[in-house]
Amino acid sequence: MMIVVLVLILGFLLGFLFLIPRDRKSGSTKKVETNASNKKASSIYSKSEVSLHNKKTDCWIIIKDKVYDVTSYVEEHPGGDAILAHAGDDSTEGFYGPQHATRVFDMIDDFYIGDLER
Repeated sequence: MMIVVLVLILGFLLGFLFLIPRDRKSGSTKKVETNASNKKASSIYSKSEVSLHNKKTDCWIIIKDKVYDVTSYVEEHPGGDAILAHAGDDSTEGFYGPQHATRVFDMIDDFYIGDLER
């Protein structure tokens, strides 16, 4: 019974984490502006090029044929290193998993750098 209560409390706290707006570091506003301008003139990346960015210090992911540089978010990711499971690869399935709150769908646009080559 106590385990069930602890799991419920932990689940509530983790869910609450996704709903709290985060204060961005002062340097990250520059990143958002840069990525916002990239939306207008996006680049095209091959899958092999994206695959080179597969480390904690250089992490790109693909979600629905769009490429995102999430390097600056890796340390903040509430799921820890789970974000690295598909670093340099397609993360669409994991991104749309039940563990993500709806606010991640808005957040991901800040990291957009281009489209996947077809």
